[in-house]
Amino acid sequence: MNPLIVASLLLAAPVKLGVINSMTGPEAPIGENLTNGIKLAQEDLAKKGVQVELVWEDDTGKPQVSLSAMEKLATRDNVAGVVGPYTSAAANAVAKLAERYKVPEVIPAAAKDDITRQGHKYVFRMNAPAPVYGSVIIDAVLSVGKPQTIAFLYENTDFGNSTSKTAKEYATKKGLKIVGDEAYSSGSPDYRSTLSTVKGAGPDLLFMVSYVADAILLMRQARELGLSPKAFLGGGAGFTTVQFASEKSISQHVLTSTQWTEDVSWPGAKEFYQRYKAKFGKPPTYHAACAYESMRVLAETAAQAGGDREKTRAGLKGGSWDGIMGPVKFEDYDGYTNQNRHPMLVEQIFDGAFATVFPPEFASKKIVYPIPAGGK
Repeated sequence: MNPLIVASLLLAAPVKLGVINSMTGPEAPIGENLTNGIKLAQEDLAKKGVQVELVWEDDTGKPQVSLSAMEKLATRDNVAGVVGPYTSAAANAVAKLAERYKVPEVIPAAAKDDITRQGHKYVFRMNAPAPVYGSVIIDAVLSVGKPQTIAFLYENTDFGNSTSKTAKEYATKKGLKIVGDEAYSSGSPDYRSTLSTVKGAGPDLLFMVSYVADAILLMRQARELGLSPKAFLGGGAGFTTVQFASEKSISQHVLTSTQWTEDVSWPGAKEFYQRYKAKFGKPPTYHAACAYESMRVLAETAAQAGGDREKTRAGLKGGSWDGIMGPVKFEDYDGYTNQNRHPMLVEQIFDGAFATVFPPEFASKKIVYPIPAGGK
């Protein structure tokens, strides 16, 4: 940031911003990452002279609660802007309110394609949208092998449906034959019947889209049933978490698409990882990095605009940044509005730890493919 701008901000009143996040409920493990990333951003902003007053709202992962939170932040709290929500269903619902109340909103990690395809002027997205989750991991596998078939297993939510839909389209485009297409209701105690159907199809690749609890249960039961594709592919979310990776008996060699890793060359990425781990006692997921950068970008822009919503919107639209998420610029392209054209990465799990394996320029290890039977 320009030193003259920093000097002027030191004299300015704190900028008031809202946060909508899944702090309790089934998505709380990932929500915790977003919360912690935002707290680190607040610390770093203060060091730059940008004082931020945060108004926190817990939507429990439910769109209706998220809508009420946005209504409160926009009308009663009069925030200059909002970071969040996390889930695709909540973010897609809240985007319409952000537009109605003309409140700049930076979505950190929700993937549903439609969120930035509705022409909203006040809605900005940091993370890459749903189509990239599938395309980057399919490209990764095709770079090292010649799979012929693929099956899809995904939760029946905005996130699951949007991510799997575009992945199926990309798989077909790349010549893969789809031999399984199974949507499931999140939170079930038993997926063996669905997994048995997938096993019967004998896919070379199994692409899964799930949040944390389902990701762990699906993989545990898949291993129990002896489901053994040449690769398990995770569509981000639950497959990128410490909780999933730490289940070593089931997570070994699982591949997952991700928005961020600590071993990329983006400015400050490794330092962010180390700080986060030291402060919170565990490594961050990409959600933490997305939330950190979303808050940093929004806060700096809002502070420079003196908390004025319209000037903040204009600043987000015209600005560009470089940091732990790499280059950030909110662009209009391919039907998207205010979408950061963010490059996604692919990680693989080795003995409970993630390593970047694709694209080659960011890789710290080579992809293991096909995976050994039983994931050993």
